[in-house]
Amino acid sequence: MLRIVALVPSSRAGGARGAPHRRSFPVMGGDFARRARGMLAATHPAPAAVVTALALVFALGVGLDAGRTVLVTAAVAAGQLSVGWSNDWLDAARDRHVGRPDKPTVTGDVTPRLLRTGAFVALGACVVLSFATGLVPGLLHLAAVASAWSYNARLKATALSWLPYAVSFGLLPAFVVAAAGDGRVVAGWTVGAAALLGVGAHLANVLPDLEDDDATGVRGLPHRLGRRAASVLAPVVLAAGSVVILLGPPGAPAGPSAVLAGGAVVLAVAAGAVGLLRPRSRAPFLLSLAVAAVCVAQLVLAADAVALPG
Repeated sequence: MLRIVALVPSSRAGGARGAPHRRSFPVMGGDFARRARGMLAATHPAPAAVVTALALVFALGVGLDAGRTVLVTAAVAAGQLSVGWSNDWLDAARDRHVGRPDKPTVTGDVTPRLLRTGAFVALGACVVLSFATGLVPGLLHLAAVASAWSYNARLKATALSWLPYAVSFGLLPAFVVAAAGDGRVVAGWTVGAAALLGVGAHLANVLPDLEDDDATGVRGLPHRLGRRAASVLAPVVLAAGSVVILLGPPGAPAGPSAVLAGGAVVLAVAAGAVGLLRPRSRAPFLLSLAVAAVCVAQLVLAADAVALPG
């Protein structure tokens, strides 16, 4: 904490009357900056930014007007804030138990109470923004957010830990298409590919924390499979999503998407091989992230095929 030091009259016994001594006063700016950094870290900024950017790309690809594009993007951003903050709030005791230095509740930058307040404020904003796009799209998006909250609250420790990821990611393009309000429907391949991307991301994202999770009683699907199997399955699921994106849109596969899909398969094979032979290596996690990035790039290229006439 930053402090201001001032000279004030001494009141301690034995001191000369009026003799100055040093007293320090906290500067609220220091606390504010620390809490702001902690709140930002607790949003899980990288995945939150990717999901929000994907919603924006879908909105532009579907042809939403500027106002609806802003509403959709803001609703997804608010939802991601609520999901990230609720995750670190609900996991605060577990994170302290294993002493995770990357968690702001462990470092003391924020308190679980502050995260809880932020999560519910963001959730309230998400409700308002989601329904501003219409009743049906609002319900679709809130179902996606509720699914993500269910993971944080309970399902992360069960064999169904993959399900909220499949549901939430799969509903994202459905929400965007419904927000257009012109009768178009989301393409089935898009929902399937997004769901696979979500499941693969879940399997990969848990890999660095498997032991810490086990120590606190969290046993989702990746934990039950074991590190080796999860390290192999994560890139396989992501590569399957890449193939769906390649073959799903009507017409012949686009050249750039084919190149990306080929790259995704190569990366997935490499990740799976390393995961099989060296499960303790960090490489399967990093290579799986690369496959996920390729899938996102493919979805961006295919954004104009996300919606079909009703």
